[in-house]
Amino acid sequence: SWDFWQYWRNCDDRDVGKFLRLFTDLPLAEIARLEALEGAEINAAKVVLADAVTALCRGREAAEAAQQTAQLTFVAGGLGADLPTIEVGLDGIAVTAALTALGFVASNGEAKRKIAEGAVRFGDTLVGDPADVLRVEPGVSVRLSLGKKKHGVLRGS
Repeated sequence: SWDFWQYWRNCDDRDVGKFLRLFTDLPLAEIARLEALEGAEINAAKVVLADAVTALCRGREAAEAAQQTAQLTFVAGGLGADLPTIEVGLDGIAVTAALTALGFVASNGEAKRKIAEGAVRFGDTLVGDPADVLRVEPGVSVRLSLGKKKHGVLRGS
């Protein structure tokens, strides 16, 4: 549900009003108010859209869980329960394999390009070498991020 919610939360600003009209039962006056928002304020309208569409298609609980994950991930810097997660053994996992396993990239080549662009972080540390092996202590969870919008969890096992 997290990816679904994020899809709607990240829609183009110009589509927010159209999607609100198509996929919600909000009053037209409220939709007009929301689509008139500009700059960073349009994000509030996108959250309304993401919540409404996720609740419609996946259920109210899924929408609430996804929004809670967004709050934890983007506002508090934590790890939300809905983030994609992979288990990592004591030997660790290659950063390219982790990015692929989380579904952030389609191939190791794409992972290497993203690393070269400086788009990958393990916890708060920038990953600079595609040959890096990520290690996580058993019972510990660490965030792996690609850019500002894709986040996953590596859990030590």
